[in-house]
Amino acid sequence: MSGSPRSDDIRAAALDLFTRFGYEATTMADIGAAIGVRGPSLYKHVASKQELLVQITRRTMDELLAQHRAAVTTTEDPAERLRRATETHVRYHARHRLEAFVGNRELRSLQEPFRAEVLGRRAEYEACFRDLVSAGVAAGRFRVASARLASYAILDLGMGVAVWFREDGEIGEDAVVWEYGELALRIVGADTAAPGEG
Repeated sequence: MSGSPRSDDIRAAALDLFTRFGYEATTMADIGAAIGVRGPSLYKHVASKQELLVQITRRTMDELLAQHRAAVTTTEDPAERLRRATETHVRYHARHRLEAFVGNRELRSLQEPFRAEVLGRRAEYEACFRDLVSAGVAAGRFRVASARLASYAILDLGMGVAVWFREDGEIGEDAVVWEYGELALRIVGADTAAPGEG
């Protein structure tokens, strides 16, 4: 019944409880109580607490990968592709802080083969950024000693936002997204003028 309103409620309750108390300390009874569903009825919608964690972490990575691909297909310019990818990455983490928190902290709680599956998606996502950096270096637009380290640094920008950003904070989402896009270009030593310009 994945995708039904009740399943969405269950997943949202699990996400909240995993964030506040941790996966290990949260029980299926806790999740049911949070949405007013008794244990036996809960199992009509989800097989286990592990299944909920898998759904949350898998969905997070699938959304990140899909949004990244959509962002970079709109231009061929290396600097603009990296900017758009970073802005998308940062905006996702500003809007999905709980998913980011649980996805990072509770990787250890995923059982196999699900842990390997999610780690594979994370590696694929990092490689997307590394490929953007490498393409910029090959085009003579970026200057970095290590594309991998640069991609890690850029990914950390978004993950950090998930920790401190608040909608009612001093700096708005659009301003954060823009400034972090600028920071990503500085990390790679970007020459932002396209070939033939300047």
